[in-house]
Amino acid sequence: MADQPIEPQATPADATEAAPPVELLKLADGLPPVIETVEALQEYCDGLAAGTGPVAIDAERASGYRYSSRAYLIQIKREGSGIGLVDPIAFDDLAPLAEAIGDNEWILHAATQDLACLAEVGLRPTVLFDTELAGRLLNYPRVGLATLVETLLERQLLKEHSAVDWSTRPLPEAWLEYAALDVEVLVELRNLLAAELEETGKADWARQEFDHLLGFTPTVRVDAWRRTSGLHKVRGRRILGAVRALWEARDKLAEERDVTPGRLIPDAAIVAAATAMPTSRGALMSTPGFHGRGASRYANEWLAAIKAAAELGEDELPTRVTHGDGPPAPRAWADKDPVAARRLELARAAVSSIAEEQNLPLENLLTPDHLRRVMWTPPHSREPVELLEAVIDQLHGLGARSWQVSLTAPVLSGAILDADEWKRQSRLRSSVADSDGDDAEPDEESAADGSSEGSSSGS
Repeated sequence: MADQPIEPQATPADATEAAPPVELLKLADGLPPVIETVEALQEYCDGLAAGTGPVAIDAERASGYRYSSRAYLIQIKREGSGIGLVDPIAFDDLAPLAEAIGDNEWILHAATQDLACLAEVGLRPTVLFDTELAGRLLNYPRVGLATLVETLLERQLLKEHSAVDWSTRPLPEAWLEYAALDVEVLVELRNLLAAELEETGKADWARQEFDHLLGFTPTVRVDAWRRTSGLHKVRGRRILGAVRALWEARDKLAEERDVTPGRLIPDAAIVAAATAMPTSRGALMSTPGFHGRGASRYANEWLAAIKAAAELGEDELPTRVTHGDGPPAPRAWADKDPVAARRLELARAAVSSIAEEQNLPLENLLTPDHLRRVMWTPPHSREPVELLEAVIDQLHGLGARSWQVSLTAPVLSGAILDADEWKRQSRLRSSVADSDGDDAEPDEESAADGSSEGSSSGS
């Protein structure tokens, strides 16, 4: 029989047909004009107050361009009032906007990024819903706004203007459309996430987290100059002092001129100058990184900073390591306090198990710093009930929310007790080993002089 032609195997349709492209998100009602007059603001506020439901809010800052974190555009949307694009720079007072929003719920994405700059213009929520934080509690692997919109709403949200200079005036239309889209579907996204939080039993957890955000204030960094890129390469306290002096001089100039510090001179230039310690303008300008307007225009300030560092007394120079109020780095625990290291090991494993059971990111179940602080300095009591109550108080004092405390306090107190038992057992084993060693010594001596029973019976 002649060979029959081989027919191609059937291929599933979804393997041969490309997935349909996700539809690009567009503004349903077109791009509104920027609100930059008192009359236009009042007109929009009247419509906003007449709207219904929560208020979606976003703000654009000029990070990477300006020293300040002020808002340069505020986007708002509410059912029945449409989108408002408010230029806060055009107003001395946004009280009409705050009054129109009233006590209605705010919807923000990544609230900690915008709460401070909105508070600067008098806008503060009394109730809020953070779509990014909701996504984290639901354990979505990626919680950026564009990703959540694509995942839950099947729309594509372009982020091509995320790093532009929002202090630019006038703002280009393409940038304004990008900004408006950030609030276009925020209400819809909030409703889907809220429903999922209810279904998974996490709605109360989320509410506690959102309420906690109402008191958010940005962390003020101590010794912020220590975050200078490349500082790990610096050797010697004098050079550290020069880095600090240059960093502080740059920070002062940047604040006065409202430009991001790196636009004056980069971190690499600070480290290079601190290492070389130039004393003349020519030497300074030949130092790597010292080029451009900021380097030359403020050369006298840079030289003055270096000179001041060179003249510091030894007791005025910074140390390599700072000792904060927190525990040491976990890698040092085994040497400093083996029992604390054991507590941390047991607690981490137990908390990780709970996070997996509850389908939560570990850091959202309990802040790692809270875990380390309790394990490094646990309560004194070892009576189980008293210990548990003390751990609960300690966690609340650190700022943990009630839902976090209820889930983790029992296993943390268990880790404390188990580590103490581990210590007791280790000492017992060590004592037994020492005892066995002591018993063995006379036998060996007896064997050596032939006085043991075994040796006499064998003679």
